[in-house]
Amino acid sequence: MGMLLHFLLVLFGVLPTIFVLIQAQDQSGFISIDCGLPAHLNYSALDTGISYISDAKFIDTGVTKRILSTEIILKQLLEYVRSFPTSFYYGNYDNLNQPPQFDLHFGANVWDTVNFPNVSVTTTREIIYTPSLDYIQPCLVNTGSRTPFISAIELRSLNNTAYGKYSDKSSVLSLSFRSDIGSITNLQYRYKDDVNDRIWFPFQLNEMKRLSTNEDLLGQGSYKLPAIVMSTAAIPVNASAPLQLEWETYNVNDRFYLYMHFNEVEELAANETREFNITVNDKFWFGPEIPGYRSVNTISSIRPLTGAKRYQISLYKTENSTLPPILNAYEVY
Repeated sequence: MGMLLHFLLVLFGVLPTIFVLIQAQDQSGFISIDCGLPAHLNYSALDTGISYISDAKFIDTGVTKRILSTEIILKQLLEYVRSFPTSFYYGNYDNLNQPPQFDLHFGANVWDTVNFPNVSVTTTREIIYTPSLDYIQPCLVNTGSRTPFISAIELRSLNNTAYGKYSDKSSVLSLSFRSDIGSITNLQYRYKDDVNDRIWFPFQLNEMKRLSTNEDLLGQGSYKLPAIVMSTAAIPVNASAPLQLEWETYNVNDRFYLYMHFNEVEELAANETREFNITVNDKFWFGPEIPGYRSVNTISSIRPLTGAKRYQISLYKTENSTLPPILNAYEVY
């Protein structure tokens, strides 16, 4: 099976061709491009240590702009843009205070539409796919609502044994959510906590209680999940109630792939059991799941979830269980 790429875009309006030269970066399997950065510059991000290079050698079109000093720049890679995007930070670079709207294409295929609620919001788009060639072409398409732009493009190689079975050469997994459940820090995590540089957002479920354990010696599993994420979890406040999460979509034909990550964070007594079933919109989906102590396990979709505008995922304790269900993290593509 070919190399799997985790492709994260921070956009600002360009049509680059990116050659897949992963070995060229200091981080193994990383390509990190700061769009609009002057050609002679490169740097390592202070918060992650990730090395970034200019996009100048990958593109011969577009205009580079620097974000106005009146806008707050939280990260160095957002300081410059090239007009046309993927992670996108507008920052009022054209001094018009009118964020654009534009389409993203991946090669010849429409990927997504990018909107900015205001001039200071960073918008990120992420996909997982298997490249069939030695280059890729993310395209920013002007739809008549001002010039597209991009701030950064980041590519990461992934283990084919994880997400690869749903991302062949004819398909793309587009990230909807990636959530760290029960976080006790309320911080985002990425590289170096996550060796694959996935970005994990803290998320608190309703009526939940947090649990945590020491992250030392915690296995990562085939998905190489970050220990800082998998060492915390959530259970329902009411031990007899289900643990639930949900999302909505406008299109009933949308297809979702769900990945649920589990790790037992408590060392159970001999007379204690944690066992639960999982339902999707009140229909049995998987079970029973029995998380192992300090042992990471991932349950994922065999077939896509589709045909509804609202999805409710419920974890119910079984009759044999003395403890409520638990969840550490989940992803939806």
